[in-house]
Amino acid sequence: MLQELFNDMINQDVKPFLSNQGFTKKSLNFYKMSDSLIYIINFQKSSGNTTDNVMFYVNCGIYAAELAQIKSREILTAPKESECHFRARIGEITETVPDRFSISPDTNREDLKRILLGGLAEVIHFYETMTSARSIVDYYTSGPFLHLGEESFHLLLQSNDVTAANHYLKALHKKHGSEKRWIIFENKYKAIFNKYRVEFAPL
Repeated sequence: MLQELFNDMINQDVKPFLSNQGFTKKSLNFYKMSDSLIYIINFQKSSGNTTDNVMFYVNCGIYAAELAQIKSREILTAPKESECHFRARIGEITETVPDRFSISPDTNREDLKRILLGGLAEVIHFYETMTSARSIVDYYTSGPFLHLGEESFHLLLQSNDVTAANHYLKALHKKHGSEKRWIIFENKYKAIFNKYRVEFAPL
């Protein structure tokens, strides 16, 4: 019964809403293509679901062929969310919805629909600000996050944005430089700087 409610919600509420925003459905994945990016919204059912409780997550991803090429990877036309360069749960993008949704016998479908579609609208608004591989890089360098570090340095140095690359390097060193694992990342980043003949100076 609850599983049917989940399926009905996906097909009768989510699918029409996302279709109007240019997304196409493939299983529990919704894809939207642009010239340079693929936007994904994935519905992931919890492995611990029961007849009395169906839980699910909404995962958001953006795939950039330009970033895949940097690592000489095969260009994907229908990537999984786990293969995306930008990845986040919906709750990381908008604070108005939880990371995990739960459907129980007491769940009011209209309330769930309102909350879920409201969150998806905010995700779409966020996606509209992410228009290129550089947008994804800027998101992670502003953290600063280690995620996508190698691709970020390649992209920045390819475009001769040495200032941004150095700023990111110094921010990462300040945040992670005291960690034992930092030397592993430092060696990788140094090799990238050397490739582009740019001085490597994390301090």
